[in-house]
Amino acid sequence: MSKSRNQKSKLLYLAKILREETDEEHALTLQELISRLESYEISADRKTLYTDLEELQLFGMDIISERRNRSVYYYLASREFELAELKLLVDSVQSAKFVTERKSRELIRKLESLVSVHEARQLHRQVLLSGRVKTMNESIYYSVDKLHAAIANNQQIRFQYFQWNVRKEPELRHGGKWYRVSPWALVWEDEYYYLLAYDPESDMLKHYRVDKMLRLQAVSAPREGEELYRQQDVARYSQRVFGMFRGEELTVTLLCENAMAGAIIDRFGKELPFIREDEEHFTVRVRVAASRQFLGWVISLGSGVKITAPESMTEAMRAEIRRLSEEYPES
Repeated sequence: MSKSRNQKSKLLYLAKILREETDEEHALTLQELISRLESYEISADRKTLYTDLEELQLFGMDIISERRNRSVYYYLASREFELAELKLLVDSVQSAKFVTERKSRELIRKLESLVSVHEARQLHRQVLLSGRVKTMNESIYYSVDKLHAAIANNQQIRFQYFQWNVRKEPELRHGGKWYRVSPWALVWEDEYYYLLAYDPESDMLKHYRVDKMLRLQAVSAPREGEELYRQQDVARYSQRVFGMFRGEELTVTLLCENAMAGAIIDRFGKELPFIREDEEHFTVRVRVAASRQFLGWVISLGSGVKITAPESMTEAMRAEIRRLSEEYPES
């Protein structure tokens, strides 16, 4: 066979074949490797192929040779990511509401390229199991990147904000008003991205759903509100703000059945002190935004959790229960 222009790239094509077609369960013999190279119009023989495989091993590729049924097989044993790690990443991409269906498919295809075609099928089968509600705003993928850049460059941003109307159409809020804020952090809560930013009009930190931002732009002005942001414990932010609906921040006392310990830890962390009340109950004091969403969370736990203080929150709970009772009168 005359040498083709691909001949000089023989090592690169050999590495490509090993990455794409081999793993611990799928190996190739020397003759099969020679055949694969010929499909790229690259000639090889057993002697030179031994040398090529050694070169790739010296380069750092974990190529293993095993004797099976009188033949020697070669495969790539390890990669940058293990299959179990990629399954975790695929699950995260697929379940993330802030990533659109189209972008999810693109990202997963890229993750599949990090393993052999055989292992990629396992990732693909996982994708078919999921049917999560996804955002319809394709620009979020690029908005997140722009926000990170604005934060790194200490720049303010401007954008328009929208909400969905009953016709399932995006509708600009406040008549298309441009929001101008100083971005400080991105928070991932309840599978959505939120921007934590300083709003100069209200002189306070606010959060915005990133997938509802439109026409996001960086502004050539330094950020403001740093002192206010530094006072904020961002790591605990989402513990206090349920569903990212703000309200007056209060310290609330909860009386909990012992069986509710897991629910409390999941929400507020293990550092929260549990005060024993009796054999079946404990008390915790939590700092939360007093919103209807927090009341709904307590209601969802049934009789296992009860608000005992302050009085303003117990009254708010009674009012919420009355409202719900009026919404669902007995027929």
